[in-house]
Amino acid sequence: MNRPALTRLAALAVLALPLPAWAAAPAVADTGDTAWMIVATVLVLFMTIPGLALFYGGMVRTKNVLSVLMQCFAITGLVSVLWVLYGYSLVFDTTGMAKGVVNLHSFVGGLNKAFLAGLTPASLTLTIPESVFITFQMTFAIITPALIVGAFAERMKFSAMLLFMGLWFTLVYAPIAHMVWSGDGGLLWDWGVLDFAGGTVVHINAGIAGLVAALVLGKRKGYPNTAMPPHNLGYTLVGASMLWVGWFGFNAGSAVAANGTAGMAMLVTQVATASAALGWMFIEWLTHRKPSVLGIASGAVAGLVAITPASGTAGPAGALVIGLAAGVICFLSATSLKRALGYDDSLDVFGVHAVGGIVGALLTGVFAAPALGGFGSVTDVADQLWKQAQGVGFTILYTAVVSLVLLKLIDWTIGLRVAPDEETEGLDLALHNERGYNL
Repeated sequence: MNRPALTRLAALAVLALPLPAWAAAPAVADTGDTAWMIVATVLVLFMTIPGLALFYGGMVRTKNVLSVLMQCFAITGLVSVLWVLYGYSLVFDTTGMAKGVVNLHSFVGGLNKAFLAGLTPASLTLTIPESVFITFQMTFAIITPALIVGAFAERMKFSAMLLFMGLWFTLVYAPIAHMVWSGDGGLLWDWGVLDFAGGTVVHINAGIAGLVAALVLGKRKGYPNTAMPPHNLGYTLVGASMLWVGWFGFNAGSAVAANGTAGMAMLVTQVATASAALGWMFIEWLTHRKPSVLGIASGAVAGLVAITPASGTAGPAGALVIGLAAGVICFLSATSLKRALGYDDSLDVFGVHAVGGIVGALLTGVFAAPALGGFGSVTDVADQLWKQAQGVGFTILYTAVVSLVLLKLIDWTIGLRVAPDEETEGLDLALHNERGYNL
């Protein structure tokens, strides 16, 4: 997200402090910025339902398609409510924060904005209604835990999934988002980590949690000896296309304005995605002798993931390199690395989102430099690369540890995994008493 914009946001949020003239809120919302941010918000919600739901739903077996759609839909409802109750406050309440001062509020916000306290139709965040900003950020909070679903697809209890997602949103997503995006005093913000639209907050966060969940749950029954082909690649390609379109709201919307930064974010998002889709397609073509629909769709998502943290600072040339690197590296991760290590990440959440997020986060430190065609303020690439690596490392460690603890606690209490006969029958019938296909 745009650092100068969020610096002003952080200043506005600390209501007890005097505001400098440059940080004063505008008297009225800018209608152009507001209209764009409403559109961007709808686009990001569209990424989860129906985009991600169809993308994942097409890749699972026929007997589990409704379970995946149900999980994405239920997470959308659950996180929306939790965001209003306390999530927005935990991320964007900046009371008690100050640059260079490490305290509890460096890691997570307070509860002064719980239940959206103080919100009125006239409340502003920068040049848009605060209600629009709240809803825009809500859509980010929705899609992040929904991404994790792909890692444990076809084997987790629905009740355990809901409990895990509620706890994970509270104890992992909200703190990481606060540390990266809350402004001066946020831990990773003060470290100088650049993450325009969610490379660490969304993709590394979800990808690492997905890998931990896959390891704790164990492999699907019969994996890897039993073939488990996608039941409908048409759904997957349609879902990937929706993700591609919706991602313009994700990245360009993170400018929180209809301006040149948003326009450049849109351009580099398109460039990186196209580059990654072709990169995955060609390396798969060389390796397996045939390009696949699943491959090019996965490559496009890898490019979208990788450009996300860099979309506010990279130029078109940097986007080409970031996309190509993500397409090739994520292909190798989702194929060779996965086979070598033997883990069952059902829909390659780790291979695409965690690995793609890491590639993008690190290369953000390179291509934000004006000397390399970027539009950031980076003059020392090595120093910024080190800052990005610190952000990546912290996110991996924090997310892995907390996710592991949460999963183990749930397993010890209500249990994580469905019974073997339920897994054989399929989660659609076993958990929801419905069938997503006609016999």
